[in-house]
Amino acid sequence: MSQNWNADYATLAKRGFMLGAGLFLLGIAGELVGSAVLGTLPAWGDTLLVDMEVLGILVGLLSPLVFGVVLPLTE
Repeated sequence: MSQNWNADYATLAKRGFMLGAGLFLLGIAGELVGSAVLGTLPAWGDTLLVDMEVLGILVGLLSPLVFGVVLPLTE
């Protein structure tokens, strides 16, 4: 027995892209503001912000692909 989820894939794709863009921009803003205010960031802080940038790019690129193309085709 399969159940129909009735998901709004367009909205999920848009929100996923915006989440990825937000993570990316927050990571860049943290790098700029942190280095301007603190001078040098600690290693864990720098790693966290770089990881946010990378994760933001991945989420921003993959969520429209998954929610906009793959899942509607499998339904």
